[in-house]
Amino acid sequence: MSENNKEKSLVPDDLIASRILFIRDQKVMIDSDIAELYGVETKRLNEQVKRNSSRFPSNFMFELTKEEKHR
Repeated sequence: MSENNKEKSLVPDDLIASRILFIRDQKVMIDSDIAELYGVETKRLNEQVKRNSSRFPSNFMFELTKEEKHR
């Protein structure tokens, strides 16, 4: 694919990489970080995820425990 046909990322790769955490031996991003990258409120992001839950694999997301939230 030529350089002219490549889509340019709106968010720099290093910014995305800096938001990736390792939790439960998995690479994850926290909902508030994803919402910020998309320029929406976390509440609105989560509403859309719930409305479109059938579009995500069952192992695509999980809720953090209280202990995980405070690390």
